[in-house]
Amino acid sequence: MTKKLLSFLLINIGALAVAVNVHFFLSPNDLATGGVSGLSIVLNKVFPGLTLGTLMILLNIVLFIIGIIFLGFQFGAKTIYASFALSFMVWGLETFFPISQPLSNDILIQLIIGQIIAASGMALVFHQGASTGGTDIIAMILNKYFSIDVGKGVLFSDIAIALSSAFLFGPAIGMYAFFGVILNGLVIDYALQQFDDNKEIVIISRRSDEVREFIVKHLGRGATIHHARGAFNKEDKEVITSIMNRKDYTKLKKYMLAIDESAFITVHSMNEILGQNFKRLA
Repeated sequence: MTKKLLSFLLINIGALAVAVNVHFFLSPNDLATGGVSGLSIVLNKVFPGLTLGTLMILLNIVLFIIGIIFLGFQFGAKTIYASFALSFMVWGLETFFPISQPLSNDILIQLIIGQIIAASGMALVFHQGASTGGTDIIAMILNKYFSIDVGKGVLFSDIAIALSSAFLFGPAIGMYAFFGVILNGLVIDYALQQFDDNKEIVIISRRSDEVREFIVKHLGRGATIHHARGAFNKEDKEVITSIMNRKDYTKLKKYMLAIDESAFITVHSMNEILGQNFKRLA
């Protein structure tokens, strides 16, 4: 129950971060950096009578209906909730914290700060197994009928929205929006890597039995044993390989300094780990 409440809280914090970017940074500068929010910023220019939040709510309804028609019910409850939570949060910010002009004259710094805030929020949402929906549905349809990767489909749709803003707001704004799409993807990838900051540790030590026991019994981690022979002195060696997070690696390093300062250790950052006690294959 506690994990579900924490997940619900993190989804809302993530959605609020995205809403803050849309309301305070993107909308005042007409920066359509993809997604339902970007499409709503473009449409808000065409239909100024509708607020940005209202347009986002309407677009999400339309996109989910289209998704059900072409894809069936493939959307998790978390994704549906996060999509509409974001839309209502933007509407709430517009209602209670109206803003009539940009926070500064420097569009670039506003774009960078806003996208960092939003990408961090989206990474929080993604880490809870949800997404903010929207153009993800278009990407899933492209994947089903044209075999286009979902990631590429999202990128294509976001770039199309960013470029369309160039026709309404001018080429300079369009280029800023395009840069925002690229920046958003880079920051999301980086933030997600921090959530899953696992490392592959490879150890060669004279005290191999003690190291193995420490990893298994004290850290509660698994390990794989390899037998190798040194090229220089032809000695047989035992090589221990284990996957662990930064916290456990810090404990292991402290332990190794205490028992075997001459141990040989290599550390590799892992982009993705599937199977066992890590991410499921499907």
